[in-house]
Amino acid sequence: MEPSELRRAVEAGRATASELGLRVDDVVVVNNSDRVVLRLVPCDVLARVAPAAHLADSEFEVEVARRLAAVHAPLAELDPRLDRRVHVRDVFAISLWTYYEPVETEIAPAAYADALLRHHAALRQVDLDAPHFTDRVAGALREVNDRERSPELPDADRELLSRTLRDLSAAISANKVGDQLLHGEPHPGNLLNTTKGPLFVDLATCCRGPVEFDLAHAPDAVAQHYAGADPDLVHRCRAVGWAMFSAWRWRRADQMPDRDHWRTEGLDRVRASLDRCGLG
Repeated sequence: MEPSELRRAVEAGRATASELGLRVDDVVVVNNSDRVVLRLVPCDVLARVAPAAHLADSEFEVEVARRLAAVHAPLAELDPRLDRRVHVRDVFAISLWTYYEPVETEIAPAAYADALLRHHAALRQVDLDAPHFTDRVAGALREVNDRERSPELPDADRELLSRTLRDLSAAISANKVGDQLLHGEPHPGNLLNTTKGPLFVDLATCCRGPVEFDLAHAPDAVAQHYAGADPDLVHRCRAVGWAMFSAWRWRRADQMPDRDHWRTEGLDRVRASLDRCGLG
């Protein structure tokens, strides 16, 4: 968010928690992108503040969290002291979560795979209307194919992303027998190492598809510890995942920090992933 919008988001998060009876002496900005994550102290609440245009996404994320908490999924939970819902203040949608003290050590691939296995098992117990991963791919494809939305994307790279998103996702989704509810983006930034063990965050990307689509977001070595995973399918899903990531970075309106670097890096990762599954 831009500085003026960030200030309003911080105040909205602070005021919402205060009105709910929580003590807020300070606010620490943990992450600032299209939405803001704030640590409120000393009440130790993590506030996720999104523009009100993303209200439906915030409500979906809260609903996913509520249902997964009931089946003991390894996830960061909503604050149990409060109503588990989305609050609207100013022009923002605000959800309030438990803050977990981080552990600085890196999560080993075997522990990462174990957390994902348990998370997938919990997701199979949840009856939830969620989009298929190809619906998210279609959204990325619209950004790539619309030159007004992505005017700076070079023609050759536009064709690369379009072909990867269109053809490879169609091939992956041809057989949906093994599809299930997924996290959607369980990359290392969305798996916290805490004193309670690894916990997943950022559930708004929850979708349906093969477990390999989730594994493609994790470090390479994780799939080796996930029983039954198809390595070739993981590589194909990884190519699609990086193509989606690249599509968002080339949007005119994208606000990701260091966007120019990630525009180039994303395209390089797409090509590398295609090479690994023999489609380069």
